[in-house]
Amino acid sequence: MGLLDKLKNTMEKAKGRGKEAAGRGARDPYLESEGRRDRMKGGAKQAGEQAKDAAKEVRRTFER
Repeated sequence: MGLLDKLKNTMEKAKGRGKEAAGRGARDPYLESEGRRDRMKGGAKQAGEQAKDAAKEVRRTFER
C-alpha cells in the first residue's frame, strides 16, 4: 500500500469521525450519517488496499 493512499484513507476516516461527533453535538442526524458514511468509505478503501497488498505478497511468494 502506498503511503499516500494510506494517509488519504486515514484522513477520510478522521474527517468522518469529526463530522459524526459534530452531528451528534448539533443534534443533526444528516451530518452524523454523513460522517458515518465518510468513515465507512475510508475503511473500505483501506481494506481494498490491504487486499491488493496481500495479493502482491502471494504473487511474490509463488514467483520464487
